[in-house]
Amino acid sequence: MWEAVYIIESLLKNASEAKPTTVHADTQGQSLPVFTLAHLLGFNLMPRIRNWKGLTFYRPSKQSEYVHIDALFGELGKNVIDWGLIESQFRHLMRVAVSVREGVISSATLLKRLRSGSHKNATYTAFREVGRVIRTVQLVRYLSDAPLRRRVTAATNKVESFNRFSRWVGFGNQGVIADNDPVEQEKAMKSNALLTNSVVFHNALDIAEIVRQLLEEGWEIDPEDLAQVSPYLTEHIRRFGEYSTHELGLAPEAYDPKPDVDFTTLREQGPSGDDSYGQAA
Repeated sequence: MWEAVYIIESLLKNASEAKPTTVHADTQGQSLPVFTLAHLLGFNLMPRIRNWKGLTFYRPSKQSEYVHIDALFGELGKNVIDWGLIESQFRHLMRVAVSVREGVISSATLLKRLRSGSHKNATYTAFREVGRVIRTVQLVRYLSDAPLRRRVTAATNKVESFNRFSRWVGFGNQGVIADNDPVEQEKAMKSNALLTNSVVFHNALDIAEIVRQLLEEGWEIDPEDLAQVSPYLTEHIRRFGEYSTHELGLAPEAYDPKPDVDFTTLREQGPSGDDSYGQAA
């Protein structure tokens, strides 16, 4: 499943005061039906997409031509949006979107069904057609808007940095979740996310304290410089704990490695009649 589906699912279940409306992801965070679902639910899907050469730009009509970017749309008269299909299926698309929003069906389940369904299915083709419109608009925006490209790249890099930091924090068992129970898997993931966010919060507090100290000393803090400081710092974190070494210089007490146990009986039961078993013991 595409990762954006689960991002959308989490946004729909969000009960906090923060109400994000934009979804960022990498290439696997987008597909035509995902673009459609995000649009119908009111989310702006802004992925960073790899392999642009494999993407298709769709024309709004067979007669549509463009001065500078017409080559992106391929041969004139091809790759044209089927507006009649979208109009005929619009009410059904809205019913599906409302069902997802109200929790009647999860977005993951819906997209899984659409992905595995026949391409001749009207619902699938309608989702795909709307997705063609939304993704084409998004691609054109991405090409023409340099600040938008920087924003998408920065947001995606931030997510990737968090994921790397989360893997660094969850080093136990080399980060592998060996349990096959979905409930235990979810516990492990949520525990790791909680610990990661706690460390990020602690780092943010430390950074703020250092900034206050520098300001008190008369330093001038440039907001642009401070914006480059990442909370995903690891150099000062002891993942394996802190161990006391003040007793390393103390000489140990005398010891006797031989226990007060008589092994005569075991020696006599040796397989070859000699004392080889006793020596092993």
